[in-house]
Amino acid sequence: MSRLICHAETPPLAIERVEAQLIRLPGTGGSAGSLLARYRITGIDRLVLPPFTGRGRGDELWKHSCAELFLAPDTPGYREYNFAPNGRWAAYDFRDYRQTAGQYEPLELPEISVRTGDTMVVLDARLNPREITGFTRANLSMVLEEEGGHLSYWALIHPGARPDFHHPDSFLHEIEPA
Repeated sequence: MSRLICHAETPPLAIERVEAQLIRLPGTGGSAGSLLARYRITGIDRLVLPPFTGRGRGDELWKHSCAELFLAPDTPGYREYNFAPNGRWAAYDFRDYRQTAGQYEPLELPEISVRTGDTMVVLDARLNPREITGFTRANLSMVLEEEGGHLSYWALIHPGARPDFHHPDSFLHEIEPA
C-alpha cells in the first residue's frame, strides 16, 4: 500500500494514517480481472462516515468523506471516480486539466464496500476491467470528514500550495497491464 500524505493546509483532527493501493484481481477464462481500489484509514475516533443510502450516482461527494481515483492515459485527458462510504459514486471525464467533458456512464456500477473496526476503516471500490482500458497512470486520493465538518485532503503527492487532486503531476501510480 502507498501512504497518502495529508495536505499541510488541512491537518486532520485524529486520523493517523491513510493508505491506498490498486489491486488487479485475477480474471477467469483468460479475461482481464477487475481493478480494486483499496483505501485504509487509521485513527478513526473522530471520522464521520455517512450512513449507507444505497448504490447509485451521487453529486458533490467530495464535500464529505470520499475516496477518489483519477485515471490518465498517455494522451491528454483523464477520468475521475468518487467512491463514498454511503454507497454513492460519481464518474467524470476531462479533456484536459479541469476541462470537464461531462459525466461518465460506467459499463457496470462500481461496487463499494466498507469494513469498520475499532481503529481502522477499509473502503474497497471495484471497477470492471473494461473501465480502465487505455489508462496507464493513476492518482489515489481521499477527502476525509471529521467531527464538526472538518475536512482533510490526502493524496500521493500535493504539487501545489492548495489541495488539487486534478494536478497532472499527481498521477504517480502506474497501472499494471492486465
